[in-house]
Amino acid sequence: MPLDSTGKISFDHIYAEPDPRAFFDTLGGVGYHIPQLAKPYFTKLIEEYRAERGVAEPTVLDVGCSYGVNAVLQRCDATMDELYDYYTGEDALALDHDSLVAADRKWVRSHAGTEEIRFIGLDNSGPALAYAKSAGFVDEIIHADLEQDDPTPEQQDLLSDVDLVISTGCIGYVTDRTIARVATESRPWMAHFVLRMFSYEPVAETLAEQGYETAGVDGVFRQRRFASDEERTQILDKLASAGVDPDGLESDGWLYAQLYISRPAGAGTELADVLNAVSA
Repeated sequence: MPLDSTGKISFDHIYAEPDPRAFFDTLGGVGYHIPQLAKPYFTKLIEEYRAERGVAEPTVLDVGCSYGVNAVLQRCDATMDELYDYYTGEDALALDHDSLVAADRKWVRSHAGTEEIRFIGLDNSGPALAYAKSAGFVDEIIHADLEQDDPTPEQQDLLSDVDLVISTGCIGYVTDRTIARVATESRPWMAHFVLRMFSYEPVAETLAEQGYETAGVDGVFRQRRFASDEERTQILDKLASAGVDPDGLESDGWLYAQLYISRPAGAGTELADVLNAVSA
């Protein structure tokens, strides 16, 4: 597979499929588990928001949501291993598209009421978004490239209802332009898992202009293994150029991310301290 402009292997093809079977087959081969590691942090973030704001059913925007993986982990209390086993297993592979959608909708309905969260998925992949919505993983979708374009009035209406923003790897592909457009009206709390090869500083600086404070959460989080020797070389070179020490982390063959919390009204550090108590 070719490298993209960041130096990473391009997985664009798996986001163009009408369902997530290729997504899980491909990413399972490189040990992609960052949504599982992120799950308890997102759960705690939602709990803190409910408690402080008194919102029983918060609206969560997942930026770069693809097939709605973060949503289904929360909504159905699923694990990544369960999703890998299911979507690469004989039963799922034997289903046609409509039958797979129906099976997933039934699964989501069986968990109705266990976690009251409204999910909005934002992505530039139409097929991935369509599946996430059809399967019931997310409630609403925004098919847009907010790097280039302002949201439409209809999209802005959805963004105006957002309480929390999450992501597990899109920063670096999306920049402060997208995040600023998301934050403009509703001023949501944010939690972004950002690969160490990318800097969150431009996002933090732009959000600071809107009254946000950003703080990092302790630790690092494995995203996936390098997919090739060429990718490993490119990423290590990029880290070296950025002054990031890969010793004992990326040098051992894995991409690693850090978690950043951005919250308005100067309360980012306080929220990060709360999340430091979470065990992934």
